[in-house]
Amino acid sequence: MHYPKLTRLLTVLAVLGGCSSEPSATTETNASMTGETTETGDTSDTDETTTEGPEPEDTDYTQAGSHPVGHVRFTVADSARDRELLVEVWYPADPSVAEAAAAGSPIEAFVPVGPDQDQFVDLLATAHNPGTTRQTSAAPEGLPTPGPWPVILYSHCHACTRFSSFSLAEHLASHGFVVVAPDHQGNTLFDELADMNAPLNGEFLRTRREDLGVVLDAVLDSEDTTVPELVRGQFDATRVGAIGHSYGAATVGLLAVEDSRVQAIMPIAAPIENPLLPGPTMAAIKTPVLFVLAREDNSITELGNNVLRNNFMMATPPAWMVEVNDAGHWGFSDICGLVEMFDPGCGEGNRQTNGEPFTYLDVDIGRGLTSAYASAFFDLHLRGAVNAEAFLQTNYPEGVSEVSVRQ
Repeated sequence: MHYPKLTRLLTVLAVLGGCSSEPSATTETNASMTGETTETGDTSDTDETTTEGPEPEDTDYTQAGSHPVGHVRFTVADSARDRELLVEVWYPADPSVAEAAAAGSPIEAFVPVGPDQDQFVDLLATAHNPGTTRQTSAAPEGLPTPGPWPVILYSHCHACTRFSSFSLAEHLASHGFVVVAPDHQGNTLFDELADMNAPLNGEFLRTRREDLGVVLDAVLDSEDTTVPELVRGQFDATRVGAIGHSYGAATVGLLAVEDSRVQAIMPIAAPIENPLLPGPTMAAIKTPVLFVLAREDNSITELGNNVLRNNFMMATPPAWMVEVNDAGHWGFSDICGLVEMFDPGCGEGNRQTNGEPFTYLDVDIGRGLTSAYASAFFDLHLRGAVNAEAFLQTNYPEGVSEVSVRQ
């Protein structure tokens, strides 16, 4: 989706000199970084069937981890704001469900049976392929492996869904994390299709941030019966991170400013601090940040990418920036090309840098690299796995991604 309001604002800032020059791509990379954070957990050797410690020193973050994956859905009611949030949780499962996880489910199973699911199935018939991921690799309500699990919240993009990046969630769960993703009620794909979508503004950014807080409160409360017994009480309140795509980037940025439980964040394909969404500022964020930038992002354009680069330069170290060649705005998601507004990022397009026709980066590569960097980043900052630091300084895949680090 192209955000014309954002583009107009950024254009004005460019004319005024607010983002007229791109920050230097050369940043200091320190190979002796410790990645120290507070409350990272025990880094001693642990039983491979638990999720309490970091991944082994020879972990290959580019591949699925040792756990099969389960997922479960429930609803969190926030009576104070008159909101009901449909929540999906992906978690490390018991080896006994490996076969069911491998079989997975069709993507439409994420949508409750009814008119929305029927509409979703119709959209799949014409969606990009490759582009939209058709099949999951997780067992519905599969038996979990014992926790407690480090928690990663996921905030979806404007007019998207809680399962927009389910492949990323599955990858993280296979490495021993639990991913918790709510639908931001009133701001989903189905709201957009019904022409009832919430505005892209600072007021609704506040609503989205509060959604994440309410959901985090629920899963961290071992006595909250709205959370399924299957996973209740298995979430580690001392190890919490967050990922946000597009509008979700600013959402998790605001969460990091206001909620001290959040120890690391990963904004994808959008800046946190920007002129369209007043609220979060980089100066107020003291947690480690990993930015992902799509160099051919036809949604926020080069102006938006320069704001994103400025965010990186303003971030409190340690901070990482992964710039991805030929990637578009939705090329990291599982709904790329599901509808026309999600086309930028898969298949054929025009470069936002010069307008020339080209082919976007293979979506499997885009999803794979974000999954790999996310696993290493949160392993370092939520579990103290210093071995993850080396991967976070690697251009993966070589020739596709370029990593910058500020220590």
